[in-house]
Amino acid sequence: MGCETGAMEITEADAQLLNAVQWSFPLDAAPYAVLADRLGLIEDEVIDRLRAVKAEGVLRQLSAIFDTRALGYTSALIAAKVDADHVDAAAEIINEHPGVSHNYKRNHDYNLWYTLAVPPGEDFDAHLDVLHQASGARVTRKLPTLKLYKIGVKLDMTGQTAADAKAEVLEHERPERKADMPAPVLSDLEVRVIQLCQDDLPLEPRPFAIQAEKLGISEDELLAILHSFTDRKLMRRFAAVMNHRTAGFKANAMGVWAVPEEDLEQIGPQMAEFAAVSHCYRRPTYDDWPYTVFTMVHGRSARDCEATIDAIATETGVDEYTLLWSIKEYKKVRLRYFTSEWAQWNDRNLAPTAS
Repeated sequence: MGCETGAMEITEADAQLLNAVQWSFPLDAAPYAVLADRLGLIEDEVIDRLRAVKAEGVLRQLSAIFDTRALGYTSALIAAKVDADHVDAAAEIINEHPGVSHNYKRNHDYNLWYTLAVPPGEDFDAHLDVLHQASGARVTRKLPTLKLYKIGVKLDMTGQTAADAKAEVLEHERPERKADMPAPVLSDLEVRVIQLCQDDLPLEPRPFAIQAEKLGISEDELLAILHSFTDRKLMRRFAAVMNHRTAGFKANAMGVWAVPEEDLEQIGPQMAEFAAVSHCYRRPTYDDWPYTVFTMVHGRSARDCEATIDAIATETGVDEYTLLWSIKEYKKVRLRYFTSEWAQWNDRNLAPTAS
């Protein structure tokens, strides 16, 4: 089958390849050759196809995906109530923070939703207070992860996954998340590897050799460090990230569920098993926010998202829930670690005594 994505038709071979680079990219000296063997292609064809989908904006990035908390960063989802005529301006202010990677307007009284992370040793609440005050939000709620049931966006480019389909939640999709995770001890070289490997992997036959040369180390040394990051659970995986809309997934919805406390450990994992659910978390409640479990769902249409949410409700029996739609995307980038942007933002916005 093929699906129209802008000016480019995604063929069945493209779809299988894009699934492979999202789900199981090989940490190997010649990763594209390994993929070619796996898919019955040749190495040059794999590289050419990936270049084509990258040029068309379907493939956003192919890189290491690090675990924010495991690296010692503090992070949380933030919900804010902002006057309707001020939302765009508030989002622009919030987007200036280097720890804001996602920022959306949604159809709720809490109409601005963003993720915020701050580096090890910094005061998360001080950063959040600056954003609250500067944005002019009437109310700002911090919604950190209390329990992670699943994290991992995998868009089935073949279009063959049903709305109620299930998929095993893999180990890297449920990494350990604690409220306070100490920063790991990293060598200067390891920090430089993180700084480099959070960027796009070259689409060349020996991509890690190219990166290793930039670091002044051997290809084997770089691969060993990346494997060690996986073993230490600092890196969740090495994988491709898609541009959802360009890839044909034009709808995304956040289903929030009022799951009773006594049912969380059964229902949270149950919701995470739905293949269309990319993120599933337990988060805190407030007087005006009774929802304990959050599920992110991506679909080719709003109807696809609704079908998955209906399937979750039917299977779990949870009938108190709300579906929040993404109305406007203000920011969607990969969080960048150990960059100079943090110090620059601090200098402009925090008191001189802040680290």
